Amino acid sequence: MQIAIAALAPFAERDWHPLSLALISGFACAVGIAKTIALAMSATTAFPAPLCAEMSSSGTSLNKVEVISSHALPNVPGKRVTAVRVSYGPGGFTPPHRHGGSVTAYITKGQVRSQLSGGPLETFEVGQSFFEPPGATHLVSANASNTEPAELIAVFVADEGAELTTLLEP
Repeated sequence: MQIAIAALAPFAERDWHPLSLALISGFACAVGIAKTIALAMSATTAFPAPLCAEMSSSGTSLNKVEVISSHALPNVPGKRVTAVRVSYGPGGFTPPHRHGGSVTAYITKGQVRSQLSGGPLETFEVGQSFFEPPGATHLVSANASNTEPAELIAVFVADEGAELTTLLEP
């Protein structure tokens, strides 16, 4: 123990610049986030890549789905909560689909059009949210703008190992 303390002595006496501390802290956070994302990705292999794989009118995919976190719910055996960030490029959309659990979506950028089977077509803005019950058919999920991006955070609560999103045949 005394050897370890002696080895750290030169660092303790050093006058650390705030920028150095910020860089070290930022690097430590980045490493932690990278490890968390890797764990979340391996834990959510049932999440299909084509959720936002539709191409925009320019022919390039500007849509992206990013797993933020995924955790088993210890107080609800057999259930998992998974949060994803869905980014839509201008004019981007997801084809009709269903989810294998309950979903709450929160708009973080732009405007998103959404319509569940049997419901009205609605446009949601930043700060608004909507809910999808398990098995509901999501007919429309799209960026309301053809010029600006849109983004939402979707939180799934589903059975462990469930396929979170199933694209429907036209």
